[in-house]
Parts: sequence; structure tokens; C-alpha cells
Amino acid sequence: MPASHGFARIFQILGQRNYGTFTLGNSISLIGTWMQRIASGWLAWTLTESAGWVGAIAFADLFPCILIGPFAGAAADRWDRLRVLKIGQLLGFGQAFLLAILYAMDVLTIWPLFLITLFNGFVTGGLQPFRLSITPRLVEPQWLTTAIAINSVNFNLARFVGPAAAGLIIATGGMGWTFALNALSYLVFVVALGFVRLRPQQIARSGKSFGADIVIGLKHAVTMPGVNAILLMTVVSGICVRPVLELLPGWAAQAFHGSSSDFAALTSAFGIGAIVGGLWLATREGTRGLAGIVVWSNIGMCATLLCFAASTRIWMALPLAMLTGSCMVSAAVSGQTLVQTLVPDELRGRVLSVLGLVMRGSPAIGALLLGVASDHFGMRLPLITGVAVLLGLMLYFVVGFARFRAVLEDGY
Repeated sequence: MPASHGFARIFQILGQRNYGTFTLGNSISLIGTWMQRIASGWLAWTLTESAGWVGAIAFADLFPCILIGPFAGAAADRWDRLRVLKIGQLLGFGQAFLLAILYAMDVLTIWPLFLITLFNGFVTGGLQPFRLSITPRLVEPQWLTTAIAINSVNFNLARFVGPAAAGLIIATGGMGWTFALNALSYLVFVVALGFVRLRPQQIARSGKSFGADIVIGLKHAVTMPGVNAILLMTVVSGICVRPVLELLPGWAAQAFHGSSSDFAALTSAFGIGAIVGGLWLATREGTRGLAGIVVWSNIGMCATLLCFAASTRIWMALPLAMLTGSCMVSAAVSGQTLVQTLVPDELRGRVLSVLGLVMRGSPAIGALLLGVASDHFGMRLPLITGVAVLLGLMLYFVVGFARFRAVLEDGY
């Protein structure tokens, strides 16, 4: 199918049966996931009134990716990716259904919430390389940039719709319904996956053990020029500034003296900005210019977060949250697209597992560290410190930008 230009590309790729079906099911599942995240974060705050515990719940959700990610990456280069995704959705259904039952029985305290979230973190972390590496099997190569951008729009649209729906459901029907509806959303995705047919792929089997394959993938990720730079940016951003999203319950309640509605509004504002950034990238073709977007989007994110940290009212913070979300997604999607185009297919699952590991694992560490720091120093100072660290790294890449761009976009 010949590729169109501009926004016509978005409609054309969504009309492709496999990608469109996968995206529809994934959208519904992600909305349910964000509903549960909002409910879990707010429940942790109401049970403890501690930013440290909110950070711990985010840690339980994100950190398991570090432990299971490398193994899952090697598995993604060996196992049936579609079948594993189906099994993972069924496990996700189980944990969401259990949360709904425990909440209905009024026995869902902070420790069961933490442990179930930890289990789901292992499931989600294990599925991450399968989810990332399946995209090239859904579309032709000329559609890859658009597909990755729409995946990000999909995720961030859920970040907007999920919190809005969660806020409405919590206010009218109770928090337990968010867990129950998330369980249902997993089943919808399982049905959608049943209609997906992947493009044929020939993967050269290494004949090595899982352990050897893991080492090869890690070595390739950290030594390949360009890929290692993207990973470094992702790690520093994830630890230093990305946890602002996981700590939004504390920002809404402590920094802006708001309620669950303000929390949902902040989360949605980040999501709206991210959708705008993702849609803009979805209209682009090729990789030319993406290196500049990675660098300057990170710098723009630093600038808007400094203003966000200085805000004293929720109405001041909301537009800054939208700008931050747009910069954050522009940097992330551009970086992931560049990595996808640089990595050979036989190593795709393993290298993308490392990218997925730092995308989920570094915010987990950051959420825990910044959450504890916020209990002692307030919400603002830890975020400002993190922004300063990331800004210093990005200035280093500005100085050496010509070489950075050549490695990523020209392959040398």
C-alpha cells in the first residue's frame, strides 16, 4: 500500500486490518489500565497520606521490568509474540478481578494493594518487549514511524480518557468499579488479538542458551552508537523527571491543595499534551530530524517542568502539564523510532527489552527516591533538582549534536 503524507497517513494505517484491530483492542485495555492506576494511586494516598507510599505503589508497578525485562527480551526473540500477549492479558484480568473483589469486601489495605500491583508489574514488564517488538510485524517498514507514534498517541489518549473515566466512576459508583472495568478491558484485548495475523518473519536462531542471548542483547544495547545515547537519556530522564507523573497524587493534594478531581485533571493534562506531540510525529516520514527532536524536546520538558514546580495554583499547572506531556512524548517516540530502525531484527526483542527496562524501571527507581525525598523536602525541590541533572546531560548532547545526529540518522 503506497504511503500518504500528513494526517492522511494516520487514517490509512488505522485502516489496515491487523494494525487497526490491534490498536483498537490495545486502546480499550490501556484505558482500563489507566483507570486502575488512578484508583490505585489515589487509594494509596487516602490510606496513608504519604508521597512515599504513592511512590512505592508506582515502584511496584514499574520496577519488576528491571528484573524480568532481559529474560523477556530473549524470550521475545524465540517465542510466539502473539500467544504470549494473549496469556499476559489473561493474567492481567486475574489481578484486576482480585482487586475488585478485595475492595468490595472492604479488605483492600495498602499491603495487598502493593503486592498485587507488584505481581502486575512483573506481568506488564514481561510483556513489554513482546509489545514493542510486535509493531514491525503488524505494518510494512515504511509505516513504522507512524505506527510507533500512533502507539504513543494510543497510550496517552488512554492517559486522558482513563483518569477522566476513573474520576467519574469513583465519584458516582465507587473505586471498586475501576478495578472491575479494567478486568473487562483485558478480555476485550484478548478477543481483538484473536483476529490479528502477523506478517511472516524469519528469525535466525542463535542456538545459544537464554543466558547467552541475554548477554548478547545487553552488550549490543549498551555498545551500539546512538542506541546507547538514547538509553542514557531515557535512564536520566526516567529517574530525575519522569516520576512527576507517578507522584501526581502528592502534587494534587499537597502542592496544589486539591482533590481526586484535580489529580485526574493533572493526569489528563499531561495526556492531552502527549496526544498532540504523538499526532504531530505520526504525520512524519523517515528518521531525518528525529535526533534534533529528541534533544530539544528533552530541553523543552526541562523548561516547562521548572515552571510547573514554581506554580502555586492548579490552573497555572494545567497548561504547563500539557506542554510537558507534549515534549515528553516527542522525545520518547523519536528515540524509540530511531532505536527500532537501527537494531537488526534478530536482536530486536532483546534490545527493545533493554529500552523497555529503562523506560519502566528508571521511573520506578525515581518515583521511590523522589517520593521519599518529597516527604522530607516537599514536592518542589526534588523535582527541580532532577530537572537540573537532566538539563546538564542535554547540554552535553547539544555541544556534540552534529556527531549525535550523524550516528542516529545516517548510521555512522
